[in-house]
Amino acid sequence: MIGAHMPTAGGLSTAIAGGAAIGCTAVQLFTANPKQWRHPPLADEEIAAFRAAVDETGIPFTCAHDSYLINLAAPDDRILQTSISAFRRELERADALRIPWVVTHMGAHLNTGEEAGLLRLSESIAHLLVETDQLSAGIALETTAGQGTGLGYRFEQIGDVMRNVGPHPRLGVCLDTCHVFVAGYDLTTEDGYRDMWARFDDAIGLQQLKIIHCNDAKKPLGSRVDRHEHIGQGAIGLEPFRRLVRDPALAAVPMIVETPEADAMHVENVRRLWEMAQEG
Repeated sequence: MIGAHMPTAGGLSTAIAGGAAIGCTAVQLFTANPKQWRHPPLADEEIAAFRAAVDETGIPFTCAHDSYLINLAAPDDRILQTSISAFRRELERADALRIPWVVTHMGAHLNTGEEAGLLRLSESIAHLLVETDQLSAGIALETTAGQGTGLGYRFEQIGDVMRNVGPHPRLGVCLDTCHVFVAGYDLTTEDGYRDMWARFDDAIGLQQLKIIHCNDAKKPLGSRVDRHEHIGQGAIGLEPFRRLVRDPALAAVPMIVETPEADAMHVENVRRLWEMAQEG
């Protein structure tokens, strides 16, 4: 499955229709404005239109991305509780839309130390999973670039969180190619590509991988600067994406583009991935 993070101007269902129009078999979207804390409840009509669009297009996979404001590792208790409440609503909206996963960045420790931040993050996720036990939508922890005090730029950090929380069917991982590259994992060579996945499997477990974000990188290896580039036009280059889309071990993992200039360029980036996947 190959797809993109699609805009929702005009309603959530437009993301599905727009994705289908450019050849997506997987669509990621925001279920609410990612730059605001509070949102009105989803209207029954919008939920029905979204579900109908999925049924009509036959797109087999959808996922949501959470708000940019949420920090599930925040040291300030007020911000932490606000983030937990906001993420619970993310899960509730996804569940209503029958979206199976909500992708989240792993938060920032804000100069309180990585160990303390990872512990707060683990406690937040464990609390959310219990509090939303009646829901089907799960939490996909996204690998990060490691900008500032951001957590999740090493596979071992994600593995620690998952072990702290304990095995859970609604907890998984999303790997972002740009993020892991600028965090220092060199997937540009065949040996580097294989080493990255070996390290992922050792620290987290390949069976925990639910989604891949396919993004090239504007910045160099190890820079820890999160800037996405079009497929094959950045520091990663085309060949690693060819390996990804043709890797039998990843055949069941949805691959989603989050590159710039969505309206003009998602069609090109999705096309590039499909062409490489279908090469003889």
